[in-house]
Amino acid sequence: MKKIGQPKKFIIKGKRLDGRKPDEMREVKIKAGVLERPDGSAYLEWGGNKVLAACYGPREVHPRHLSMSHKALLRCTYNMAPFSVNDRKRPGPDRRSTEISKVTRQALEPVVLTNLFPKTAIDVFIEILQANAGTRCTGITAASVAIADAGIPMKDLIPACAAGKVGGEIVLDMFDVEDNYGEADLPISIMPKTGDVSLLQMDGNFTEEEFKKALNLAINGCKEIHKVQVNALKEKYGGN
Repeated sequence: MKKIGQPKKFIIKGKRLDGRKPDEMREVKIKAGVLERPDGSAYLEWGGNKVLAACYGPREVHPRHLSMSHKALLRCTYNMAPFSVNDRKRPGPDRRSTEISKVTRQALEPVVLTNLFPKTAIDVFIEILQANAGTRCTGITAASVAIADAGIPMKDLIPACAAGKVGGEIVLDMFDVEDNYGEADLPISIMPKTGDVSLLQMDGNFTEEEFKKALNLAINGCKEIHKVQVNALKEKYGGN
C-alpha cells in the first residue's frame, strides 16, 4: 500500500532521488578532538546528519556498586537534540534512545580493552545535532573515533553502515525519504581487521538473496567509513 507523500519511483535511470547510484554512500566527514573538556571527542557529518561524540575515562565509577573488579564499565548514552528533526523532539531519553544506547555499547564493547582498567568507567556520550536517517550508524562511528581520541586501547575502530530496500531495490546508506518509505533496513557494524560483525539488526523483510546483497553492500560501506575514521585520527596525530 502506497503511503501519503510517497514518490512514485525511488530510482530513475539508475539514479536515486538524491542523485546517487544504488551502491553509493553519502559524503562522510570526521574530525577528531573537537572538544576540550572530554578526554576524547569527534564530530561527524554524514549526508544531512551532524553528530558529536565525547568520551570520558577511564574514571571512577559512580555509583560505586556498579564497578567491576575484572574490567571497566563501558556506558554509552545516545541522545537526539530537540532541534535535530523537523518536528521538535521532546527532550530527554525515550524507548528508542535507550535501545540505541544499548546496541551502541554492544557494538563497541568487543574492541575496547576494558580488562586493562578494572573498577573504572568509560562513558561515551553521543549527541545527534541534525538527523537525516541512519543516526545509530553515525553515532557508533563517531563514538569509536572519540574513544580512540581519548587514548583508550582498542583492538580496532568500529565503523557502522546500513543498507536497505526501497521500491523493491537494494540500496546503500538510505537518506530520509528512502528511510521513511523503505521496506527494510539492515544496519551493521564490523571489526575491519577480522571482518567480524559486532552489530547486526534488521527491520522489515528481505528475501535470502536480498539479504545477502544488502549485507555485502553494508560491509563495503563500513570499509569505506573505516578509511575516513583512520584519516581523521591521522589528521590529528599524524602517522601512517
